[in-house]
Amino acid sequence: MKADNLTVQRPQRLVILGSTGSVGGSTLDVVARHPERFEVLALSAFQRIDVLAAQCVRWQPRWAVVPTEARAAELRAALAAAGANLRTEVCVGEQALCDIASAPEVDSVMAAIVGAAGLRPCMAAARAGKRLLLANKEALVVGGGLFMRAVAEGGATLIPIDSEHSAIFQCLPEDRGAWAERIDHIVLTASGGPFRERDPATLSTVTPEQAVAHPNWVMGRKISVDSATMMNKALEVIEAHWLFSLPPDRIKVVIHPQSIVHSMVVCRDASVLAQLGTPDMRVPISVGLAYPERIASGASQLDFLQLSALTFEPMDYRRFPCLQLAWDALAAAPGSTTVLNAANEVAVAAFLDRRIGYTAIHALNARTVESLAPRLGPVDSIDDLIDLDGRARAFAGSLLQELAA
Repeated sequence: MKADNLTVQRPQRLVILGSTGSVGGSTLDVVARHPERFEVLALSAFQRIDVLAAQCVRWQPRWAVVPTEARAAELRAALAAAGANLRTEVCVGEQALCDIASAPEVDSVMAAIVGAAGLRPCMAAARAGKRLLLANKEALVVGGGLFMRAVAEGGATLIPIDSEHSAIFQCLPEDRGAWAERIDHIVLTASGGPFRERDPATLSTVTPEQAVAHPNWVMGRKISVDSATMMNKALEVIEAHWLFSLPPDRIKVVIHPQSIVHSMVVCRDASVLAQLGTPDMRVPISVGLAYPERIASGASQLDFLQLSALTFEPMDYRRFPCLQLAWDALAAAPGSTTVLNAANEVAVAAFLDRRIGYTAIHALNARTVESLAPRLGPVDSIDDLIDLDGRARAFAGSLLQELAA
């Protein structure tokens, strides 16, 4: 996570993986405010082809990547219908993502693909020494030490985009070697989501519509459910362990309903360094895009005179049992965090499809890790990780019918 040597002498050439999601859209909003600083070379989407087509018309990227030939045909037809004189080449599949993320002409990669699907292109960008703006926390949750080795060996610049990890990053000295001797622990803040005050005994009746209604942040459906269960924070604990080289017991979590203090670093001398701001993802995105400089993000400035209070509450593990799974998985066999992430993706998809109830998400996650962790073998390559991810998804899928009963 070193500073690199990008300057504004020429535009920073940017790839946005997952451009049609909330982070991708916010990234393009920041880029639009600084047309002299950025050139969008590539965009990608999984299924929102209409949105991707509109982005291609607006930004004229060299490449646009979609997952299948059917969606490529849909995108080409949409671009042709737009009547624009486009130079965009439509590419297909995971290998295209990897090739573009590591292309010599690319400076920076915004990794905003949700889930384990972003692992291979993130690894490709890391090995190619890119400035990697990591909004895909699963790359670290799944990739762990293997991913961090790729960053080090490739000489990549890794900048976290999650608001909490960006806050920690902004509070730390640039000299990574000084972190361990200066930090006592870090504190990740959590809003508490839509169920912070709900009786835990009633959570079994939660609907998908209720779970995605986050009080502070505008996010996609999957990450909104993760925020409601606090699984998102569990993944952030795992991510922080790798990003900041901290043992799990030096990573704490508190509830902060206002989402103004985005996270804190507690130093050995008892000083506390915190990053504050309005809950707007354009702030950490602008930090990543311009680091070590600061540029306008488009976010509203924080008005302290309008703040009635900043409050902090202890974590309620009865209401949010998924959070404890972070420390459980980090203490288990290597690869257990990969299993946890895979199980959670299966569980959340099933919940959103109304195949399991809300509280079954934790049950499925916990049982999958408990069952597979004792039987895990060495995980020495990305192929090992992908194989383990597949086995965990299959096992979690086998539990769905039982948990739906």
